Amino acid sequence: MSRLYIVATPIGNLGDTTERAKKVLSEVDVIACEDTRHTATLLACLGIKKPLVSYYKHKEKEGSEYLAELVESGKNVALVSDAGMPCISDPGSILVKEFRKRGLEYTVCPGPCAFVSAIALTGVTGAFTFLGFLPEKNKDKLDLVSSHKDTGANLIFYCAPHDLNKNLDFLYSVLGETKVYLVKEITKIFESVKEGNLSNLREEEPKGEYIIICEPAAKKEISDEEIRVRLSAEISSGKDKKTAVKEVTERLSVSKNRVYKLSLEL
Repeated sequence: MSRLYIVATPIGNLGDTTERAKKVLSEVDVIACEDTRHTATLLACLGIKKPLVSYYKHKEKEGSEYLAELVESGKNVALVSDAGMPCISDPGSILVKEFRKRGLEYTVCPGPCAFVSAIALTGVTGAFTFLGFLPEKNKDKLDLVSSHKDTGANLIFYCAPHDLNKNLDFLYSVLGETKVYLVKEITKIFESVKEGNLSNLREEEPKGEYIIICEPAAKKEISDEEIRVRLSAEISSGKDKKTAVKEVTERLSVSKNRVYKLSLEL
């Protein structure tokens, strides 16, 4: 039966190509990829020659329909990204949903994934949340990071070199002081891991693709005085006491009864 194969490819070292990935790529009828030139180079190194179809972010819906139709016609299709596992901050999720909607067969060929490798290289432990690339718009960035800052999980981001320092500045403005790791060029010659404080760890000349891992900041005890200051600020802005109590309770994640009692002193 014809099907789609979601195939992980090396994130740097060709030796990380699995035997199953080589077999699948050599046997399918068509390979869908982000950049045909990049994938053609990979296939040449593996001694494989197959028809390539461009499948990239801005054409995912149309591409998904086309690839589904290929499988419906009896073709076997492989999906690869430029590096690592498709669907993880790379095209693929829309294609999977299209296949599920049509009831078509698909499977995965596991392999390299950059953020998982970064976790191993840093030695961080405990829960983690992978957030991919930060959005372009400041409001979207703020909404995303703010919604995860108090979960107690390590936060993991992908980052292009030209965005590195400004993204670190942004993360510090939202998360405050915490330990941060910068991992780059995983499995390549210049693989490195740097650790430091989010307030001051920066790169003078960022090069290569980065993974940022921010450890959760230690939760501090909220004092009564801080709650009073926040309440006063909310009320001074024109809000009634009931609304002020609600806002402060949610913002500081403290007991509503505690905030209400302190509001009575104002």
